[in-house]
Amino acid sequence: MSTQHYHIIESTLREGEQFIGAQFSREQKIRIAQALDEFGVEYLELTSPLASPGSLADLRAITGLGLNARILTHIRCHRDDAAIALDTGVDGLDVVIGTSSQLRQFSHGKSIDQIIDLAAEVLDWIRAQAPNIELRFSTEDSFRSEEKDLLRVYLAVDKLGVVNRLGIADTVGIATPSQVGRLVSTLRRLTTADIEFHGHNDSGCAIANAFTALEEGATHIDTTVLGIGERNGITSLGGFIARMITHDRDAVMRKYRPDRLREIELLVADMVGVDIPYNNPITGFSAFTHKAGIHAKAILNAPETYEALNPTDFGLTRYISIAHRLTGWNAVKSRAEQLGLTLSDSQIKALTQHIKTLADDKPLGLDDVDELLHTWANGREMAGVSFQVAEVAE
Repeated sequence: MSTQHYHIIESTLREGEQFIGAQFSREQKIRIAQALDEFGVEYLELTSPLASPGSLADLRAITGLGLNARILTHIRCHRDDAAIALDTGVDGLDVVIGTSSQLRQFSHGKSIDQIIDLAAEVLDWIRAQAPNIELRFSTEDSFRSEEKDLLRVYLAVDKLGVVNRLGIADTVGIATPSQVGRLVSTLRRLTTADIEFHGHNDSGCAIANAFTALEEGATHIDTTVLGIGERNGITSLGGFIARMITHDRDAVMRKYRPDRLREIELLVADMVGVDIPYNNPITGFSAFTHKAGIHAKAILNAPETYEALNPTDFGLTRYISIAHRLTGWNAVKSRAEQLGLTLSDSQIKALTQHIKTLADDKPLGLDDVDELLHTWANGREMAGVSFQVAEVAE
């Protein structure tokens, strides 16, 4: 499957609700759903209606909004769960059951044979009740499951001919890209259904694992806004978009509205009581900030020299930091021009050296540099300042 052809299953309203700080009201869920729909995600996955009476009412409310995104809900492999979920008007059911020895022993207590029998019973029943519904079957804790057990389950389910997608879940975030690639490519070779990947980020591989899954034939990727979810969450929507836009910008720009990303992340961050991390892909406050002199010079000449992403694609701007010992004279000159000040190159170089000397002794801010620029432009240069600037600054 080409990495140009994939779908995002946005799970902030399911997986994201499992984040410790998430207590979404119905109004908040509707705002999140509408914002993600405007962004362009193809699916919204919501908490099981069995979770609480409010969850059931929330699901019905969002299915009634008439969004472009298809509405899914995540349920256990139980007929009773499916019956209640079908009554909400959702577009699809995401059925899951654990297959690792840990979950078989400590969660549902079923053997692999029993899992296969139960899946056949429930999935056949769902398809009989709702011939047109989108149906996914996923194993839970796929990467701590024995491969032979996984393949027995997947092959048996695929053979039923009733599911649209098979799901793979790195539930505790231990998978490596090579492990994900092997499992996805094996399923792609042996089964006919689409393949969905759900990856947790406990060991920092969620985005890389999601991209590898696509490379090997997956068709659907689960994300949440800011990656929120159980423990430290799953593949983040912004991180996934960053990965995909560096791979094929045109495909992303056709499918989605990246300029809405910051607004969505600020919305969810406020609701769950967190700040956007400084190193967050795309929207972290330093994502498009340049500091070193050699970087700043190149950025001023051609931004792509040090930017794989274009901030304007996301409605953002780059920032060149100049109030520090690493600054270069080209960056200081650019700031002078922004302020409408006229200084010669020799003055700019001397002032740059002065800024470096000051920054060695104390922290500086942009206001400090601006004040110096105005002072020097008005002919009040510091006496005795050296006009030599180290080449490394450029």
